[in-house]
Order: sequence, then C-alpha cells, then structure tokens
Amino acid sequence: SIHHTLFRKSSGTDMNSSSFTIARCIVLSLIITECSSFAHSPMKMSTSGLENSSDRRSFVARGGNAVLSSILATTLVPNPVKAATLPPTESKAPYFELPNSRQEGTTSLSSLVESGKWTVLYFYPGAFTQGCTMEARGFQRDIDQYRSLNAQIVGVSVDSVEKNAKFCNSEELDFYMLTDEGGKVSHLYGSSLSIPGVGTFPNRQTYIIDDKGNLRWIFTDVESRIAKHSAEVLGKLSELKTT
Repeated sequence: SIHHTLFRKSSGTDMNSSSFTIARCIVLSLIITECSSFAHSPMKMSTSGLENSSDRRSFVARGGNAVLSSILATTLVPNPVKAATLPPTESKAPYFELPNSRQEGTTSLSSLVESGKWTVLYFYPGAFTQGCTMEARGFQRDIDQYRSLNAQIVGVSVDSVEKNAKFCNSEELDFYMLTDEGGKVSHLYGSSLSIPGVGTFPNRQTYIIDDKGNLRWIFTDVESRIAKHSAEVLGKLSELKTT
C-alpha cells in the first residue's frame, strides 16, 4: 500500500533518516502541488465523460495514488538518497551567480556582499509547496527585523525564473529568489539531494553569510522547524553580529 511504501525504509540502503525524511517530503509536496494544479485546471473529455467535478476528483485521486506509489516504490525505497557535503563555516562562502526572480538578469555572491549587508541565503525544494510557502511567509513576516539587522533574504531553488517570480508575486514577498537550474549551486552549498528517478532538489537549509562574504552559520534541521525557523535565524544573526 501507499502508506507502507511511504513509511518503510528498505534494508541495504545508505540513506540516513534525515535525508529519507527530506526526500519523502519533497516528493510528496511536489506530487500534491502538481495534482492540485491538475484538479483545478479546465477538463473536458467528451469521450471519457470526465466533465463533472466528482468524476474529475476521482480521476485525479486514482492518478495521484498511482504516480505516488510508483515513484516511492521505485525510487525512495530501494535506492539511496545522495546528500551533498556541507562547506566549512568561518571560510569564504562558495561563489555563485544565478538568474533572479525580478527578471533583472543575475545576482552573484559578489553583488550581495557589495551591498554591505549580511545575507540569509535559504534553499528550498519547490515554490508553491506547503512547506516552502510557510517558510517564505515566515521570512516576510519578520522582514523589518532583518532590515534592522542590516540583513537581506535571498531564496534558491531549481524552479524556473518565471515560476519563482509568480511565487514571489503571489505571496507579496519583499525579497527575491534565484534559479539554480541543474542544482550546481545547491551542490556547492551541500544542500542538494539526488533522488534516483525523480531528480535533484535543494534540501531545506539556510546559510548566514556576513558582509565580507564569509559563511558564518548553517541551519540543516529546518524541515521539522519551519514554523519557528525565521525566529531562530534572527536569533542566530543577532548573536553572530555581536560577537
């Protein structure tokens, strides 16, 4: 069953419990988001009679369950989730230059450092998913506190520039996202998870970079603490700036 497939770890794999949990959440979030989008999209199939809402919901439920069972059974259970290695703190943050959701070209680590601000660089699995939406709202809620600490917030995902732009507009965010196509920067920051048969996604992790471009702190256990994550980042940011 889906329940047993989802909550069982096969013996003989090298995925640790944290990576398994993150991978499971990523796949579930992406599938739920896509199925929800599909369920609310116009559908008119005269030959199959899927014109009424109850038939549509039934069709989506069956399709979603089939896809979920297939992906979890063939990827998460028998194969390992490969997590990248974290970069060292108290050293220069890995360099990057990525397209931004403001559609104003690219944003680089150099340009962030040149602003004279500290940077909260957070990686997230996918725009419009439940966890990522909650996380972004937390940062937006506390945006004035970040500004008072001379800090800027920048998100990173493998989503397209267009999707990230829509996400920022939909949530009325006062910060922007970067598109890490292919996940190369996520890998440099030790935030990428490679799920066989599904692809590579950023793990939900947050990095504090100071105004000199040094990596000062890494939050790795974010998935289980999304609701209070922004408050924890603010606390650590205040602590780092006074030491």
